[in-house]
Amino acid sequence: MKTAKFLHVGALALGFVAATMQGVRAETAQLRIAQQFGIAYLPLIVASERGLIEDEAKALGITPPKIEWLRLSGAASMNEALISGGLDFATAGITPMILTWDKTRTTAKIIGVAALGSMANILTTNNPNVKTLADFTEKDRIALPSVKVGFQPIVLQMAADKAFGKYDKLDELTVSMPHPDATAQILSGRSEITAHFTSPPFSQQQLASGKVHQVLNSYDVLGGPHTFNVVYATTKFVNDNPKTIQAFVRGLDRANDWIKANPKEATALYIKAENSKLTPDFVESIIRDKNINFTTIPEGAQKFADFEAKVGLIKQAPASWRDLFWSGLGEKPGS
Repeated sequence: MKTAKFLHVGALALGFVAATMQGVRAETAQLRIAQQFGIAYLPLIVASERGLIEDEAKALGITPPKIEWLRLSGAASMNEALISGGLDFATAGITPMILTWDKTRTTAKIIGVAALGSMANILTTNNPNVKTLADFTEKDRIALPSVKVGFQPIVLQMAADKAFGKYDKLDELTVSMPHPDATAQILSGRSEITAHFTSPPFSQQQLASGKVHQVLNSYDVLGGPHTFNVVYATTKFVNDNPKTIQAFVRGLDRANDWIKANPKEATALYIKAENSKLTPDFVESIIRDKNINFTTIPEGAQKFADFEAKVGLIKQAPASWRDLFWSGLGEKPGS
């Protein structure tokens, strides 16, 4: 009787342990992160080179995932890989991320994981007659990475909406062109391209040449600093891997602090990782630029979403910027 009782209790205990083990889902063993090129992705470069995500995973008591860093260009290829399961984290401008968030509400349910930083984008021109948006004529052409859909074209529409009460007034002047090509053409002065809405380091390169001047600063359009690029994932991946997400964001926070404290060393890491031909002094000046703040805190997200809803790019704006991001970011003072 006593033996049977012990066997019964032992069986119950084993059953409890088994049930408990089944209820605890193991965190992912791999983490596939895609990034694009440019100074905006410096926090990811630093986190990678210094092993900060792995360190934070250990601190949280989980086995650090094997991280695979991938290079993809453009939000479309990122989203395709993310939704098909070939990628865990995608990176892109905040405005395309909001479009994808809205489009996948009932399917993949894309959600922001962290901001990569707040960074002013500049509309430049080599046309001396253009001082404001109202000075552009049918003879001008404004280069953008992609017309209508993308960070710069949406900010341009926001500016046009404020200036003219017609958000698409300048759309017919826009031309799709990669930043490097547009920079070369606008500086040559021998192209139909007379303006370029661009991001660091291209904006700084152009302004330093003395051949162009600034027409518009995106911070002025938004009424203050705003997020430029973000990291995002599917809601399922975020929910299945809470400590991995936490380790990733903590790693980025540490990377951002390190960049601010060590701009010269951060410059060296960037130039090496990107195989950049830019001079160290020039890159360091960008990192130190007062209009650049490497932070995981989203800024201006609600304003972007409200505008996209207003012009019909998304069906409905989120009630709060927090709805666009992982719940852990809700504790931060974002907007």
